[in-house]
Amino acid sequence: PSQNSILAPLSIDRRRCDHQNRRSVTENSSSHPVIGIRGVFGHLMEDSVVDDVIKRLLGAKQGKTTKQVQLTEDEIKHLCSTAKQIFLSQPNLLELEAPIKICGDTHGQFSDLLRLFEYGGYPPAANYLFLGDYVDRGKQSVETICLLLAYKIKYKENFFLLRGNHECASINRIYGFYDECKKRYSVKVWKIFTDCFNCLPVAALIDEKILCMHGGLSPELKHLDEIRNIARPVDIPDHGLLCDLLWSDPDKDIEGWGENDRGVSYTFGVDKVEEFLQKHDLDLICRAHQVVEDGYEFFANRQLVTIFSAPNYCGEFDNAGAMMSVDDSLTCSFQILKASEKKGNFGFGKNGRRGTPPRKVSFF
Repeated sequence: PSQNSILAPLSIDRRRCDHQNRRSVTENSSSHPVIGIRGVFGHLMEDSVVDDVIKRLLGAKQGKTTKQVQLTEDEIKHLCSTAKQIFLSQPNLLELEAPIKICGDTHGQFSDLLRLFEYGGYPPAANYLFLGDYVDRGKQSVETICLLLAYKIKYKENFFLLRGNHECASINRIYGFYDECKKRYSVKVWKIFTDCFNCLPVAALIDEKILCMHGGLSPELKHLDEIRNIARPVDIPDHGLLCDLLWSDPDKDIEGWGENDRGVSYTFGVDKVEEFLQKHDLDLICRAHQVVEDGYEFFANRQLVTIFSAPNYCGEFDNAGAMMSVDDSLTCSFQILKASEKKGNFGFGKNGRRGTPPRKVSFF
């Protein structure tokens, strides 16, 4: 790793990487020093400040309750400005390597985010990719996004955040985040978050085989370079490639492209998934964006999976949350978060059989 790497990077040139020389972040973490953020981005945010923010946010959990943590406006401003520069320094289509844990929507359910880390391992014990929708709906969007940004700053090569359709001013102005910011801080703080959201990457490619985004496919997506070439900072438009990546949905009842009941973007059939995977030599599309009963749900003969990580969503759904773990051999398994009142019921999905490594995605 380079001098400025905080840990061994996930994004390693495939020509220099084989199955034998891969190492998990836990194997590398003891041998690579943590480098100050200032060394990479100038005098932006002291490591000690980031550490203190993380400590206070993790300390919010008190028994079965999760208290409110009131960071200062200056702390939020520095989190957003530092994270923003890191996002812009990394590609819009992240190129990552397993092992990695993938999480779907969290929607301000801060106590459940803490449970995800409790079960999956607190960074840097595991690598993480979150698929967006960190704010709105839940009661603690500020704590949720601030912890994620702080982890991104501290472990920038091992912790990754994608943009969801709710990381957009016109959406979170309506569904709760604006009101939370205004009540607890100011409209100015909401605008600071908005500027940061406009710099988030929109997709990730894991080991050249698993394509991840918040929403889904687009009729305008002909080549992956089109994702790489989306300029940032950018607001989410009402139509087009960026909109579709964050808004589209699979639909088992159609072929081709269909109208989306959301009134935005499209739906796509099994045929479009198969066609896209074959054309780009991929094994799996991994996305979020929809509440699913078990926390994860397959589509197109396990060629697409939806992951949703906010159990008991909005207090109105009896859904579980899930996190997908991808190991070195690209074998995928699921860790399940039951709704809070059923806390303790935690296990692994039992779908599929273990496949043959190293180049084919399989499910355990």
